[in-house]
Amino acid sequence: MEPDVLGADYESLRLTFEDDAEGEVVATLVRRRAPGRKAVLYVHGFVDYFFQQHLADFYVEHGYSFYALDLRKYGRSLLPHQTPNFARDMSDYFPELDEAVRLIREENDLVLLNGHSTGGLILALWADRVRGRGLVDGLFLNSPFLQLNVPPAVRTTVGPFVRGLAKVRPAMVFPAGVSETYVRSIHSDHDGEWDFDLAWKPMRGFPVRVGWLSAILRAQRRVHRGLNIDVPVLVMASVRSARKKNDDHTSADAVLNADDIARWSTRLGPHVTCVRVDGGLHDLALSAKPVRETFFTELERWLTAYM
Repeated sequence: MEPDVLGADYESLRLTFEDDAEGEVVATLVRRRAPGRKAVLYVHGFVDYFFQQHLADFYVEHGYSFYALDLRKYGRSLLPHQTPNFARDMSDYFPELDEAVRLIREENDLVLLNGHSTGGLILALWADRVRGRGLVDGLFLNSPFLQLNVPPAVRTTVGPFVRGLAKVRPAMVFPAGVSETYVRSIHSDHDGEWDFDLAWKPMRGFPVRVGWLSAILRAQRRVHRGLNIDVPVLVMASVRSARKKNDDHTSADAVLNADDIARWSTRLGPHVTCVRVDGGLHDLALSAKPVRETFFTELERWLTAYM
């Protein structure tokens, strides 16, 4: 472990993997220790990385050593020769999850997974893949990316087109990019209270590429068919979504349809708790302070009951 960019109390470890089509591949495991033998592994979303130190504070105060994984081609793990945030399949991330959990299990008896947005989708698929092996004890998903936030008619039309195009031009940029509205709502230079590296989490995001979008749609169809995650699952989502430009983006999910999250959460496994947070942003942990307090109260309640 080496000192992490977050400074005191944090350290990080670079994990190396087989080269892919672009060359060298790494992931980064960040750690903040707590006494005892409980741990949580946090995985970020698209155009994101771990910077939410107050989330780590919460877990450490509750006796969990905190780990966060910056996935390959994200944040701390993004190398100069790589296409930012690009993957051809969500299973591309399984090797770093396998290795991170292996390392965490060497020092801990209880392991909780905590995923946000795309990280929530990836962790759900991984948890289903390793069921029955006793590797994890619980799964908490913060606004998981369980469905594309477009009208059903668009999904029906665009899906086959994207799948076909991804086979021949996976790196092609999809015309519909990421809106800067959400990042503006959370960054301290604009309407939010959080400071983070805009090179790793840019205001206008990174381009959405056809191969990545096809992989997301494929992963979401897998969830919709039904997973069988064999540990308690907590899913949290906002009460409202900001669907139009003139909607209030400071108290709603400006990225996903929160009702879709609640709907598809029931397909994750036999033991799922779904909590809706009034006033929550897409990353509920970055919501306004009163909303954050509700978020952490609900998380503490679930941890007390099931962990």
